[in-house]
Amino acid sequence: MNEDNQVITEQAQETPSVDKPKMERKFVSRNNDHKRDDNKGDNREKKGNRRPREREVKEDDGLIKKTVSINRVVKVVKGGRTMRFSAVVVVGDGNGKVGLGTGKAGEVPQAIEKATQRAKNSMIEIARKDTTIPHETIGRFGRGHVLLLPAQQGTGVIAGGSVRSILEAAGIKDVRTKSYGSNTPINCAKAALEGLKTLRTAEQIAALRGKTVDEL
Repeated sequence: MNEDNQVITEQAQETPSVDKPKMERKFVSRNNDHKRDDNKGDNREKKGNRRPREREVKEDDGLIKKTVSINRVVKVVKGGRTMRFSAVVVVGDGNGKVGLGTGKAGEVPQAIEKATQRAKNSMIEIARKDTTIPHETIGRFGRGHVLLLPAQQGTGVIAGGSVRSILEAAGIKDVRTKSYGSNTPINCAKAALEGLKTLRTAEQIAALRGKTVDEL
């Protein structure tokens, strides 16, 4: 037994001690993260400088656009109620041309866009005398009546609501008005527009009668 123990101890002494490998800590530099952040910033700058889409570009046509009224319309159908919006828009160039349009859509911007396009397509030219109208006239639409009276320079537009929008878009700066009957915005606006359609200058009346202005 003693001999065996001696052999075991000698073998244990002869066997070299194996060093355990040291665990090395790996330090990951954050330089790549900074580069990524820089790249994100560059991408944001590029996105900010990108060219706008065609639908985002709005051309300025030089027209005067006024929104007269916006109403919510509810339609009862079999499946329930559907809500839409109706808009009334007046468009004019401020130099004797004016138009009125209405539009309906599920959203307010789309309704205004429809009304604006229809108002552009229905623009008419009206007769003016300097900054006012040539003569007195009455416009009628439905149960609404609008009286238009010429005024001296400096009087201004004495009107309210939708009638004022029509006159300002047409470029009339001095006029007096009076509304009778229905006072809803659409009726007043259409009545004022009908009254403007009946305006005639002295030159136009003379041409219709085949005479000169002095002979009238």
